Amino acid sequence: MAIDIQMPALSPTMEEGTLSKWLVKEGDLVRSGDLLAEIETDKATMEFEAIDEGTIAKIMVPEGTDGVKVGTVIAVIAEEGEDSSLASAPKPEVRMEAAPKARAAAPQADPIPVSKSQGGRMKASPLARRLAEQKGVDLASMTGSGPNGRIVKADIDGAKLGAAETAAKAPEAAPAVAPAAAVLALAPAAPQDFGSPHEAVKLSNMRKTIARRLTEAKQTVPHIYLTVDMQLDNLLKLRGELNAALSAQGVKLSVNDLLIKALAASLMQVPECNVQFAGDTLLKFSRADISVAVSIPGGLITPIVINANIKGVGAIATEMKDLAARAKDGKLKPEEYQGGTASLSNMGMFGIKQFAAVINPPQAMIMAIGAGEKRPYIVGDALGVATVMSATGSFDHRAVDGADGARLMQAFKSFVEAPMGLLA
Repeated sequence: MAIDIQMPALSPTMEEGTLSKWLVKEGDLVRSGDLLAEIETDKATMEFEAIDEGTIAKIMVPEGTDGVKVGTVIAVIAEEGEDSSLASAPKPEVRMEAAPKARAAAPQADPIPVSKSQGGRMKASPLARRLAEQKGVDLASMTGSGPNGRIVKADIDGAKLGAAETAAKAPEAAPAVAPAAAVLALAPAAPQDFGSPHEAVKLSNMRKTIARRLTEAKQTVPHIYLTVDMQLDNLLKLRGELNAALSAQGVKLSVNDLLIKALAASLMQVPECNVQFAGDTLLKFSRADISVAVSIPGGLITPIVINANIKGVGAIATEMKDLAARAKDGKLKPEEYQGGTASLSNMGMFGIKQFAAVINPPQAMIMAIGAGEKRPYIVGDALGVATVMSATGSFDHRAVDGADGARLMQAFKSFVEAPMGLLA
């Protein structure tokens, strides 16, 4: 009996993905554990393994196809002894038949015009149609980003509000121009071509996810920002001494490795900040799992150093080197970048003096690290020159009070300026 190979869910939140590349072709014999394809999720490109044995009878979805829904049959395997030419063919699509002429004048039940492809097939998913009706979006005027131009939920989320909904949201006493202003304020700006040379670059799944999550974070999470300056000289000295001692083991610490440890230690010292807002409850974590921002081609990913509070700085350095390398190759497993109790983002290597990072929901804080630079600084009671770094903590004010956030920043500063405490 032919076996249908379905688009897998490679992470708990995955709903669709891009079938980047087939690693087999029709007629190939595969065994359990053989690699079948490379699939791009919203965070990484992952390899998909065969579970069953047999011959690839039919590839249903060509490589390079975007928006393949989880559960879609992407290939068919014929079992041993089965004629691969008899493997199950794709099921015919259900098409909307044209209404008889006698009923042509009947009123339409659906108030939302829905664009159709040749043959009358609906080009919008049921969820997209329902959301469009709720938001007053005209589907007939839209071009979908799903397979074969199908309109999906993401297209509705990014669409302009319909005139009816916009008018309903406008104050009764507002001037006549208010509805149009409301549309401009609430909807993303429509692309406009003013004659400047440009290239239209299709967004990757990762970039779409980044856009969605950052918008969600800034719209739903009330951020509070706290900044402190700290002296780096003692930490830089300790790093040099540790690297000299660990060189025989092939371990080299970066400043970032020590800052990961400092943040983890600070969260243990101020557990009120090692939390997560969850509606009517607050999740309080007993360990510090630090998500570390890593820039990769096309976006950003945050591999996690689990239990950073109990790991030595050498172990953190080794782990981060491996995670960062695999992140840039798109080879991280979902459990290696999903989760975390707090985040750290370091832009000091770019010479950025200070910045405020956007919280990564559902986490409640992220530490933004600026560049260490020589500045006038009070050392003891005298003005001197020291290597100083600015760090800004972004906190979810629903979960973290300003005073607790300030205590965390003080603890972080103490560990950075007296780094021997990180080795305890």
